[in-house]
Parts: sequence; C-alpha cells; structure tokens
Amino acid sequence: MKDGRSNHWETTEMNAPVQNNNRKAELLAKTVEHVDMTSFDARPIIDSMRKMSFSSRDTARAADIFNMAIEDKDCSPWLILAGSTSAGGCMHVYRDMVKFGMIDAVVATGASIIDMDFLEALGFKHYQADSTVDDRELREMYIDRIYDTYIDEEELQSVDHTIYEICNTLEPRPYSSREFIYEIGKWLAAGNAKKTGSLIQTAYEEGVPIFCPAFSDSSAGFGLVKHQVERIKEGKPYLSIDSVADFRELTDVKIAAGTTGLFMVGGGVPKNFAQDTVVCAEILGIEADMHKYAVQITVADVRDGACSSSTLKEACSWGKVDVTWEQMVFAEATTVVPLIGSDAYHRGGWKNREKRRWQKLFDKTA
Repeated sequence: MKDGRSNHWETTEMNAPVQNNNRKAELLAKTVEHVDMTSFDARPIIDSMRKMSFSSRDTARAADIFNMAIEDKDCSPWLILAGSTSAGGCMHVYRDMVKFGMIDAVVATGASIIDMDFLEALGFKHYQADSTVDDRELREMYIDRIYDTYIDEEELQSVDHTIYEICNTLEPRPYSSREFIYEIGKWLAAGNAKKTGSLIQTAYEEGVPIFCPAFSDSSAGFGLVKHQVERIKEGKPYLSIDSVADFRELTDVKIAAGTTGLFMVGGGVPKNFAQDTVVCAEILGIEADMHKYAVQITVADVRDGACSSSTLKEACSWGKVDVTWEQMVFAEATTVVPLIGSDAYHRGGWKNREKRRWQKLFDKTA
C-alpha cells in the first residue's frame, strides 16, 4: 500500500477495495456528538468557580471578560481557533457564537474550517476512537486518528475533491482565504450542504468573515494543488490563495472595528495573525488600539518562550494586547469552552449588541 494522503486519491479514483471493511465499520460506529451550549445553563457553575481557585477561578474570570467584550457596545469580539476541538465536540459552540452575534470575525487554522467543519457540512462525521487500536492497523483501513477521535480518510478525500471542484468553478485569480471561504459558504447555502448550520455556512449567512492565514495547511491544500497542477498542464490560468491579502483584509477589519476582543482557543498562527493587526495598522500610519479584551485557553507551556505564540502579558510588550482585561486559562479546551459559551449565551449580553457583519467591508470584491 502506498503511503501518504495524496497517493490515496489514486486508489480512490481506481475504486480499489478497502481491506477489513467489517473492522472499519466497527471502529467508526460511534460518532462524536457536538455539545449544545444552549441546552444547559452554566451560569451557576461559573458563579461557583468564581469563588474557587486555580483553573476554576481563571475560567470564571475568562467568562467574565468574554461577557464584558460582548456587552461593550463599542467592542467587536473575534474568535481565534486552533487545535482540534471542533472535531472533539465543540463545533456547534463556535457556530452558535457566530449565529447569536457574540462573534464578528473568525481567524482559524485551515484544518478547523475545512477538515472538520466543511467535512461535516458534506454529511460526514467524526468518530470516537478505540484507544487500543494499533495505528498501523488504522493506516491499512484508511482511518486517520486525532488523539481519541477518528476521521475516515476516504471521507476526507471527498473533501479534497470537493474543494478541487469548487476551484474549477471560480474565476482563476488570487483569492484571500476569507474570499475563498466566502465562496464555499455561498456554495453550501445554494443547497449543496448535506448538514445545514455549519460554521462556514452560518458565517456566510451572518456576514462574518473567516480567515485562515495558513489555509493550504489543510485538506483544502490538496484540492488547490490538484487544481493548479491540472491547469498548468492545460496551459490555463489557475486560482491561488493570497496570504498577504489575508493580512491586509483582517487589518481592515481591525481598523473598522476600533475596540476589539479576542476569544482564543489554542494559539499559534491564528493567534499571532489576529494580534499583529494592531502593529500592521500602525505601520500603515493608522493609530489602532491594542485588543482591549483577551482570553486564551491553552495547555501550552510558557517555559520554552512560545506558549502558542506567547502569553497575553508578553503580547502587551509588543503593543498587541492590553493587559487590563486579559486571562490565560491553562486547561484542555473541550472542558471549559462549552461552559464559557453557555454562560455567555444565558447571561444574554448578545441580545443587546448589533452584529457588525464585517463581510460588508469586502462585498465589492466578494
């Protein structure tokens, strides 16, 4: 058997039989069910945590800061998303934050948006894993593992091919990731979604731009490469992703928003990308306030100088984040994100804020 995801395209197209079909069906029998933050009221838990210590009190303060950002009529909150919590059961939390107007912009990894959210929009699932299975056995059955979660590789290949097909329908020119994801949202909303209410489709419908600053580092990358290679062979122009346009467009959102708040799950490229908009605006000669509110949920260590692109206090030294209302929460995100989301939903600050719909800044080019 050939190794690597791209080689499996070849076997998929040849309709090669997959070994151990019964065993594979057994392993993919239990799907991940996404938590519904509206179905329970976490306010009493957060109120209790506020009187505790350690990560509980940090979580309660993070919830308070997130609520402050939502209730501040001058503030535009952003969701910064890295890691695999969407696959792990938090996908509908992020969707509902957008749906109910708690979030005005999303900055995420390509995997969170394409490999996880778009995959489910196409009708596929994530599966709870059997931790005793040998990964070599998984490879033989085309099952990809994310800790204790499985993805069917054949379903993921369908994502690759769908991205490829969408590319072929669009004008061959450079797109920001925001613009390309907008086109995916439009495609889903046009009746192509097998599962309605994905983050991509909801963001499209609510005018919330999604940015993926390392977009090709995802299942979309395979579809984009296949599109470009075939177009080059045919001597035709092709679609590409313009990462500089990403930076410019998100900086435009920061400038238009003025006061901003960041709700960050994980860190890395999405976190730094969002924070750097303050510096970018200043380089353009426009005075921009540091992000006023900031919460980061992470398990990263600080001792190696990284912590998923630095602690929030460290970011203040770079002129990116104000430290008056910031909170690091060192916790595994699936354990606290639903609590913070439910707390914000039931406190209801979102009911009194105007949705900013920042997609309007780009409608002339979308």
